[in-house]
Amino acid sequence: MGSNCISEDSQETVDREVKKFFDSAPPLKNHPCISEKLKNFIEQNSQLSGNGTSCRKIVCVTSGGTTVPLEQRCVRYIDNFSSGHRGAASTEYFLKAGYAVIYLHRRGTCQPYCRSLPDDPLLECFEFTNEGNIQVQRSQCEAVRKAIMDHHAALAAGFLLKLPFTTIFEYLQLLQLIAISMRSLGPAAMFYLSAAVSDFYVPWDSMAEHKIQSASGPLDMSLAQVPKMLSVLRRDWAPMAFCISFKLETDPGILLEKASMALNKYKMHAVVANELSTRKEVVVVVTGSGNTCIRRDKSQAGSDVESPLIDLLADMHSAFARSFSAQV
Repeated sequence: MGSNCISEDSQETVDREVKKFFDSAPPLKNHPCISEKLKNFIEQNSQLSGNGTSCRKIVCVTSGGTTVPLEQRCVRYIDNFSSGHRGAASTEYFLKAGYAVIYLHRRGTCQPYCRSLPDDPLLECFEFTNEGNIQVQRSQCEAVRKAIMDHHAALAAGFLLKLPFTTIFEYLQLLQLIAISMRSLGPAAMFYLSAAVSDFYVPWDSMAEHKIQSASGPLDMSLAQVPKMLSVLRRDWAPMAFCISFKLETDPGILLEKASMALNKYKMHAVVANELSTRKEVVVVVTGSGNTCIRRDKSQAGSDVESPLIDLLADMHSAFARSFSAQV
C-alpha cells in the first residue's frame, strides 16, 4: 500500500508540473489552423478506402532538437544537439511500410527525401551552362529528381503532414495537440519519439523580456526541469497508442540500463538505445521481453540502420494492434 501511495503522490506532482508548464507557456501560434490540418489528415487516413481495404496506421515521428529561449524576445538560447537524420530517414521507411506520417520536426533540420542531397542543395545542385542558363548538375540530377518525386508523391497522396517547431514550448504543445488528436485511432496510432528534447528550461513568466545585457556582469540563471511528458502521453493523451522512445548516451556502459529504466518508468512499448559514436551503425531495441540488436547492412551501398529498425517496429506494432482486436 505504501508504494502505491508514493506512486500516486509522484504522479500528482508530475501532473502539477505539467499543468504549470502549459499554463505559463506562450500560446501556440496558428493553433486553429494546425488543429484543422491534423483533423483532416487523421480523418483521411483512418477511413476505409473505396475497395474496402483497411485503414492506414498513423505514426507521429518527432525529429530534431528543441531550443530553450533565454529571453522572451529571443536573441540567445540553449540548443540540443540533433541533425534530424534519424527522424527524416525513419519517416521515409514508415511511408514505405504503408504508414501515414505526422512529421513533427525542428525547423532547418534534415527533411525526408533530402538526405542524399548536398548540404547546400539550392546552390550546389545547379550549374551554369555555356549558354548562360541554369540547370541541375548531372551528378545531382537523379538524386534531385528522386527526392522531388518521392516527396511530392507522399504529400499529394495525403500520407505526410509536416509540422515544424523550434522551442521546447512549441514542441510540447504540438505533441500534446497531436496526441489528443490521435487518441481516437486507438492501437492504430504510433509515437516514434526520436526528437532530442531539452531536460531544462527557463519558465516563460520568469524570463527576461528583452535581450540580456552583457554589461550587467556574469549571468546567474536558474533552469527548471522540463516535466516528463512521456508518462502523461501514455496515461492521458493517447493511452492506447504504441509508443517508442529513444535513449542516447555517450557512455555505452550505462546505455542499456538507462533504456530499461525509461521503458519501465514511462511504460513505453519499446526504447531504442543508441550510443552517440555508433548511432548510425547499430541500435538496440529494448522491450519487456528482451533486447534486439539492429545493425546497418554494410554490404548494401547507401543502407541505413533505420530500414531494419522500422521493419521490426512495424511488425511489433501490427502484433500490438492484433492483440487489441483479439480482446474485442
